[in-house]
Amino acid sequence: MTTPTAYPSSRLLTARLSAFVDDVREAVGRGLAPDVTAYLVGERLAPHLGAADLLTPEQREGDPDHYRQHILHAEPDGSFSIVALVWLPGQRTAIHDHVSWCVTGVHEGEEHERRYRLVPDGPGSRLVAVEDVVNPRGAVCGFAPPGDIHRVWNACGAKAISLHIYGADIARLGSSVRRVYELPTADGR
Repeated sequence: MTTPTAYPSSRLLTARLSAFVDDVREAVGRGLAPDVTAYLVGERLAPHLGAADLLTPEQREGDPDHYRQHILHAEPDGSFSIVALVWLPGQRTAIHDHVSWCVTGVHEGEEHERRYRLVPDGPGSRLVAVEDVVNPRGAVCGFAPPGDIHRVWNACGAKAISLHIYGADIARLGSSVRRVYELPTADGR
């Protein structure tokens, strides 16, 4: 998997993004279960998606080689990070899962997602596609490991931007990916 370059830009918070950071801090600070925390963060993200004043022009820049990760904020105690992913047409992830709970929201364009389940297959395992989802602008989804195996891509002819909030310090880790899966899939993708 080609890992996108991280572009820390936490010093460039817009007023809207700064208010969102405060909202996430409050939700995470409750110390609730990961799936409940993801739900609360998703509720707080939805009203900001599509707002012209959420990201700076630099935070909307893509990379012609692979999707681009802009680290917008990493909480000093490591409890959460906010990342903007910029996808140019055709860019995609490998099949992967995550190190922590995650909430995603589509800010611009749309993202395609294929979700997988890992099933035993003789002495090994294989992946079975269980759902294809198209997430349009404004869509929010959240998950908590285990069971969060998926691939995401931009199948449109225009740029797509999504915000990802992780329950981990992505600035320190460099990526939210726990494991990349290179197992056979029923669909060959």
